[in-house]
Amino acid sequence: MSIHIKAKKGEIAETVLLPGDPLRAKWIAETFLKDVVCYNEVRGMYGYTGTFNGKRISVQGTGMGIPSTLIYTTELITEFGVKNLIRVGSAGSYKEEVKVRDIVIAMSASSNSGLNKIRFNGADYAPTASFNLFQKAVEVAKEKNIKVKAGGILSSDEFYADDFNDYKKWAEFGVLCVEMETAGLYTVSAKYNVNALSLLTISDSLVTKESMTSEERETTFKEMMQIALDLA
Repeated sequence: MSIHIKAKKGEIAETVLLPGDPLRAKWIAETFLKDVVCYNEVRGMYGYTGTFNGKRISVQGTGMGIPSTLIYTTELITEFGVKNLIRVGSAGSYKEEVKVRDIVIAMSASSNSGLNKIRFNGADYAPTASFNLFQKAVEVAKEKNIKVKAGGILSSDEFYADDFNDYKKWAEFGVLCVEMETAGLYTVSAKYNVNALSLLTISDSLVTKESMTSEERETTFKEMMQIALDLA
């Protein structure tokens, strides 16, 4: 029985877009989908199902951080039979060449979270994207002439780090950007043998200090959404 998603069987599509912000889920549903039905309002974590170009697709807010993401993705997979989970989120750039408003496709997700250390008895598990979704996202971006960057990212448990310059070590080893959810998404999807991919729009840069407003983060990710919706 799902505790956090009060939907009926069949109300959620096999492909679900996963913004962290529930208001972004609402914006996505109202902006891009037709015949939209709201299937969840529990804890204000909105979930919607509609159609895009005749394809059935759902959008579910997940909240911030790996623990919250794991709650919603686990219930979507185990209780509602979801097969494709596509995170559409924001991230902070670790590299000068990764600019604000750039789109990053997360191939892999390093993390400073202890969740996988616990799960794998202290060993390092390397969560990665599903190849078929990754390959299709690259193809869609090329078809639409949308520039993307792909590589490793960091899923951090900290938003406000004690040492601001910690990011430089990750950048030195090729990590493109930081967010707070993807490592959890990729891990749970691998556990249940379903597909997962994170598409991220850079909302701020730790290098240049440039940033979007919260309103811009909520409503200006249209190029990222063009890619995500064509993966359904």
